[in-house]
Amino acid sequence: MKTSALSEFDLYLFHQGTNYHAQEMLGAHFIERDGKRGVRFTVWAPNAKSVSVVGGFNDWDANAQPMQRVRDGEIWETFVEGLGEGEIYKYAIEPQWGGPRIMKADPYGVYAEKKPQTASRTYDMNHYEWKDAAWQEKKAHEASYERPMLTYEVHAGSWRRTLDGEYLSYRDMADQLISYVKEMHYTHIEFMPLCEHPYDGSWGYQATGYFAVTSRYGTPDDFRYLVDTAHANGIGIIMDWVPGHFCKDEQGLRHFDGKNLYESDNEQRAENWEWGTTNFDYGRTEVQSFLISNALFWFEEFHIDGLRIDAVANMLYLNYGRKDGEWQPNKYGDTGNLEAMEFLKKLNETIFKYHPQALMIAEESTSWPLISKPVYMGGMGFNYKWNMGWMNDMLDYVSLDPIYRKWNQDKLTFSLMYAFSENFVLPLSHDEVVHGKCSLISKMPGDYWQKFAGLRGFFGYWMAHPGKKLLFMGGEYGQFIEWNFDDSLDWHLVEQYPMHTKMLAYSKALNKFYVESKALWQVDFDWNGFQWIDCNDNENSVVALVRRAEERSDFLVCVHNFTPEVRHSYRIGVPTKGTYVEVFNSDLEEFGGSGVVNAGDITSEDYPFHGRDQSIVITVPPLATVFYRLKGQSGAGTPISETVKTDVVAERRRAGGRGTETVDKKKVAVKKAAPKKAAAKKDAPEAEVKAAPKRRTATKTTSAAPKKRTAAAKTSAAAAKTEAAPKKRTATKRTAKKDEDAVQTVKKTASARGVKTAVKDTETGKKKTGMTAAKKTVHKTVQDTESAPKKASAAKI
Repeated sequence: MKTSALSEFDLYLFHQGTNYHAQEMLGAHFIERDGKRGVRFTVWAPNAKSVSVVGGFNDWDANAQPMQRVRDGEIWETFVEGLGEGEIYKYAIEPQWGGPRIMKADPYGVYAEKKPQTASRTYDMNHYEWKDAAWQEKKAHEASYERPMLTYEVHAGSWRRTLDGEYLSYRDMADQLISYVKEMHYTHIEFMPLCEHPYDGSWGYQATGYFAVTSRYGTPDDFRYLVDTAHANGIGIIMDWVPGHFCKDEQGLRHFDGKNLYESDNEQRAENWEWGTTNFDYGRTEVQSFLISNALFWFEEFHIDGLRIDAVANMLYLNYGRKDGEWQPNKYGDTGNLEAMEFLKKLNETIFKYHPQALMIAEESTSWPLISKPVYMGGMGFNYKWNMGWMNDMLDYVSLDPIYRKWNQDKLTFSLMYAFSENFVLPLSHDEVVHGKCSLISKMPGDYWQKFAGLRGFFGYWMAHPGKKLLFMGGEYGQFIEWNFDDSLDWHLVEQYPMHTKMLAYSKALNKFYVESKALWQVDFDWNGFQWIDCNDNENSVVALVRRAEERSDFLVCVHNFTPEVRHSYRIGVPTKGTYVEVFNSDLEEFGGSGVVNAGDITSEDYPFHGRDQSIVITVPPLATVFYRLKGQSGAGTPISETVKTDVVAERRRAGGRGTETVDKKKVAVKKAAPKKAAAKKDAPEAEVKAAPKRRTATKTTSAAPKKRTAAAKTSAAAAKTEAAPKKRTATKRTAKKDEDAVQTVKKTASARGVKTAVKDTETGKKKTGMTAAKKTVHKTVQDTESAPKKASAAKI
């Protein structure tokens, strides 16, 4: 990091709000003066009567090292000879009105003491040698809009912990986190805020040291090593950044020199009532220099690839989170924060001037227009925006019992009314798995099996929907309890419970399929990359769509079933004539599914459907997502090629006199796995390969006999409750294993008997009977045993 000489030009730019590297002028810098090596301390404190630097090197004596005003009269400076790295220090500031001195950490300090201590530390930022030149060169020639972006959101303090409950260091994460993310095929890691912050329960959203990467996990060079390792493995790093508000702790920015300095003189604007914090004053030019310098600092000193700007709505709206009487309108009489608007435009234009390939992502939760459009087009200048509307609608939808989804189809489809109005990221973030909202898998209705099936199917639709992707840690394997910032994720679930192991395998496979499928990401932001096939089959809660790459012949047909009912002989229109093959299916048994697949070739017919000349007939698995492409077309996925000689189940039913319906063997086949003991057999008997009859679901815990259904539900609930128990569960492992085995036994029994109907909806209109039957299948749910974090009342939700 360079050191400025405090020239008149630097000072002028700072006061104009255009010194974009103010940290080179302010803060603590190792320099040589008059042939002597030491540290120059510089701080902006225009309202102070006097300022001195204090620390262990002068026994915290406020009279030992006084600072002098420099030529502009607002900045104070001193040189301390002989100081080395790691010295702790603060500024002792005497207010103009007298009274006791205020002890403040350095706003431009690059390193700090470990909590609960609050002083800054001297640190030389010029030692580290970067090794990511190849990554930077590659990034310079790629447009992120036309690349896959599958981001793994991480809270560094709770992704994993050591066996004794301590944090992983940045270097530990460079080893463990990066290898995991690479193996899982994520393209980026988004860290929740890593600026220095005093309170763990704020999750980093209430900062005191904007230029200091938190010392909880190591030094600035340790974090550089983490970023370097990520880049060496082809993974980008995004930093969650909070330029909207800061904490009120006494060592921080609030009332820095005895008066409002970084915050507005207008207390109504300065006070953030909702979060108990203080808002920045964007109209103050020195604050603009501070914040824009800080954003550039993370790109230039830590080589991050993007910033996710937190709570943009709080910045844009004067009345955000406020009651009447707690805010004042702008000069035009409305709610917009004019200074914040101009600041955000200036911020984005500056970042892209210096770093054209940067990711600037707005978490903006309202319908404010043109957030992700360039400033010259009247936009706010970001290049991405979180799609909070999609997230809220989809989580509402998938939380519904499947029997009610048919009346809420709009929640599934409405997002396409505005999907291309912004460059959207589809976030499944930390905010949705805390404070009583439940984890993602706990949001899913139904029994134990249905929860996992529902999550797999939902993830499949998430991948198919236009927009870049973000998932918070733990969702990939189906953690049942809510996220707890003060503890590690429940990784033992993957090691001890097969359904979680299979869920993780599914996420890995789905991520790989996404990254390798241009059709799912190359044209994310206009209608050329998306077409509905059918979004109106609310009766069956099935939607079908097409995703395309820039090359129009490269497309995927995506079919999504949001009920536990297998949809047999289901016809959909297709874009072109040809032979289609199934290339990805969330219902595979290896993922924990029921094994309903479309094996072999599916030839289109000259049968107009859904406004298209050609159509195919498929079987749609329960609570599942299936992707198809033209046979021979290059792309991700392996066609399912197993053939089925006969419909064994249908033959049995006809032989038993239970029905006369038939299944078109040419169009669809359903492959059921053989028992484990028969896995080594080369030639499985025909009885092990089955096709499900029409109008039968793959609901795993429902049997023809009521007693069996009850047993299944009880064992599912027992397994789930055992799983959600606290970590120290050695006494319950044997019980959990028995319960898991019992569930598998009942599922196989139900499968063999071939009667799994979740909703028996007859053509004669006996809806009441159907509703009752359906409710029985989804009555048992997994209870979330973890309460909200203990001290998160001040955290931003």
